Amino acid sequence: MNKTLLTQDGYAKLEAELTLLKEKQARLVTQIEEVAQPDESGEDGLASQLKDELTVINDKIENIEEAFETAEIISNNGVKSDSVQVGSQVKIKISGNSEKVFSIVSHLESDPSTNKISDQSPLGQALLGRKLNEEVEVDAPVGKITYKIVSIS
Repeated sequence: MNKTLLTQDGYAKLEAELTLLKEKQARLVTQIEEVAQPDESGEDGLASQLKDELTVINDKIENIEEAFETAEIISNNGVKSDSVQVGSQVKIKISGNSEKVFSIVSHLESDPSTNKISDQSPLGQALLGRKLNEEVEVDAPVGKITYKIVSIS
C-alpha cells in the first residue's frame, strides 16, 4: 500500500473537512428519512436528489479515511534538502523570465490558487527528485515550458 504524504497543515485541513462531511452526511440521512414515504411505490425527485448527494459525500469520506490509513505526516521544518520532494517549497524561473514559488503537496491538499501543486501534476512530477539549478521541461497546452529550479526549502 502506498503512503499518502501529507503536510501537518494538510492533515489538519483534511480532519476538519472530514468532520464537516460527517455532519453533512448525518443531516442528509435525516432529510432522506423525513421525505421518504414508506407507503409510496415510487421515489420523489427530492429523495433521489438527496440520495445522490449522500453518495457523493460518502465517497469523499471514504477517500479521506483511506488516506488517513496510509498517511505519513511530513515536516521539512529546518531540514534543508538538496532535491525536491513532497513538502518542499520550490522557487522556479519560468522560461528564463518570471519567478514563482510553489509548494509540492499530495493530491489531497493541492490548491493551485495558493501555489500548492500536486506531486501527481505534470509540473509536480517533473520537479520531484530534481536538484538546485536543474532545468525541467513540461508539456503544457501552449507547448513545452522550461523551468529552472532557483531554490529549494
